[in-house]
Amino acid sequence: MNEALLRSLTPSVLGILVRRGADFAAAEDAVQEALAEAVRVWPAGASPGSAGEGHPVRDPKGWLVTVAWRRFLDAARADAARRRREDLFDEEPAAGPASAVDDTLQLYFLCAHPSLTPSSAVALTLRAVGGLTTRQIARAYLVPEATMAQRISRAKRTVAGVRFDQPGDVATVLRVLYLVFNEGYSGDIDLSAEAIRLTRQLAAGTDHPEVAGLLALMLLHHARRAARTAPDGSLVPLAGQDRERWDTGAITEGVAVLQAALARDRLGEFQAQAAIAALHADAPTAGETDWVQIVEWYDELVRLTDSPVVRLNRAVALGEADGARAGLSALSALDDSLPRHTAVAAYLHERDGDLVTAARLYAEAAGKAANLAERDHLTRQAARLNAHRPL
Repeated sequence: MNEALLRSLTPSVLGILVRRGADFAAAEDAVQEALAEAVRVWPAGASPGSAGEGHPVRDPKGWLVTVAWRRFLDAARADAARRRREDLFDEEPAAGPASAVDDTLQLYFLCAHPSLTPSSAVALTLRAVGGLTTRQIARAYLVPEATMAQRISRAKRTVAGVRFDQPGDVATVLRVLYLVFNEGYSGDIDLSAEAIRLTRQLAAGTDHPEVAGLLALMLLHHARRAARTAPDGSLVPLAGQDRERWDTGAITEGVAVLQAALARDRLGEFQAQAAIAALHADAPTAGETDWVQIVEWYDELVRLTDSPVVRLNRAVALGEADGARAGLSALSALDDSLPRHTAVAAYLHERDGDLVTAARLYAEAAGKAANLAERDHLTRQAARLNAHRPL
């Protein structure tokens, strides 16, 4: 049984059922049952050309469509409220090659519908497009399976009345995929790798430079993953990372994808973020980073998004390009309640030579940290500066 193959076929199989008239929630349940059946009956390592349950698996997609459609019809017949629909579908399609129409893009739009909360959109995308089970998604997000099942059920009910052929918003889909990517690794699912896989899939189905921009950004960030933590699990800041551990293959691919997107002259925020990541990747050492050009890209990002978080990151880059005082001046114009504001202030004060203020701010930032690894890193920074203070 080829799990990667099953997951890659999930969205197109689901799309076929919806186009045949099944409502999204019932179709998604039926597809999940078909996937479970494939896991049960396909031989280990099965691939096109092998057989399972007496059926040739020369057309895995057709096999899944047939089984899922039967599961949907069985459920419809068992439900008195669906008698009328059953009459419309009482002639079962013959098994054979599945439709070549790819509905994956529409499924992305449906799963990232604006009426869904971000957490629900992420869960539904992973289940309906990613082909993950509820248990896998629950483990990835470290919540009980029952909780995740309720979240997915609510999401499916929310989009049940949405027409499948309505145009969707690519920007919303990309935000959902970026949320998945930033969850990183937890449980038995590598969500960063899953987000890259889904974004590749989206890029194959739509001609949009921002999709390419997001894919490039993910690849460039993911390339640094191995160097982000020390053997003891502590965070390693970008400047201190061993660049020999960066994945040069992912960097090369990310830069190529980005260059192709930028050549279309339709700049968006993900392309601009990817350009910043590419400049970091291009520097042989932290000291050789082209901070002046990075500030210019942050200026583009501010123009595109007017985001306070972007302005915060720009203050850091400005501190590197023009000196800590310039960074602190830019920081003073921002709301000090912003996430990471205190940590950035600590860093810039340290670069400016004010170690007493920096140590105090590092300790304060540790108390506001969003996770244990970040808290430990900031605590260590405060302790390092305090250890060098004169008695």
